[in-house]
Amino acid sequence: MLRYCCIRGKQSIASLLELQKTCSSTGYSTLDGHHHSHRHDQTSVSSTSEDINADMERIFGSPVSTPDSFSSSPTASGMPESSSSSSSSSVAGSRQLTHTDPDTGKATMVDVSHKLSTARSATATAKVILGKEAFQLVHDNHVSKKGDVLTVSQLAGIMGAKQTSQLIPLCHPILLSDVSVSLTLDEDALSVGIWAQATTVGPTGVEMEALTAASVAALTVYDMCKAASKMIEITDIRLVEKKGGKSGHWKRRHL
Repeated sequence: MLRYCCIRGKQSIASLLELQKTCSSTGYSTLDGHHHSHRHDQTSVSSTSEDINADMERIFGSPVSTPDSFSSSPTASGMPESSSSSSSSSVAGSRQLTHTDPDTGKATMVDVSHKLSTARSATATAKVILGKEAFQLVHDNHVSKKGDVLTVSQLAGIMGAKQTSQLIPLCHPILLSDVSVSLTLDEDALSVGIWAQATTVGPTGVEMEALTAASVAALTVYDMCKAASKMIEITDIRLVEKKGGKSGHWKRRHL
């Protein structure tokens, strides 16, 4: 009886009271939990079942068919199996190393001939921890006979971005629209912060160009300061933002 009520959904209080009265008069278990055994033979039990069904149809109407969503076979937890897991699996399974041939496993260059040329940009950063002595020398511009550390490193970063395809074997030669590199002194951290951005209009992104610019600028700072300290560290080389292309806009949340 309870399963029947669940299928029908919410019922009015008046209908439930009427059902209870009907159950009491026919001699079977009522809603209050009491059992009335007026009939004992098998024929009477069968008749009582028919009476119950007739009474319930009279009060609630004919039973409705179970929706398809309820007919799904339950999982071990008792709930219908969700399609999210299979969806997640298909998404995860679709990702692969783009520079690796899926059949042979050998390195390969990505064919971008079918891609549209769109505006793209990427931003990367790096950090060079100098230490107290080297930082003071850079700050006072007395660190090297080679010239201004920050200016030379800035130019090196720009030149490095333009040579990315010569340094990274499977990178495409890209016609860069612009490369910007800036270096700032952080007195609290005794370090040089490096910011690099590359832009282009083409069929592939410029993440590697931005990362190369930041990396080469950091290496140049190291080269020009290594005479003052061997404890210099290059750290935090990472992509922080990219725009354009199939994957759209992406930005690192925590820097």
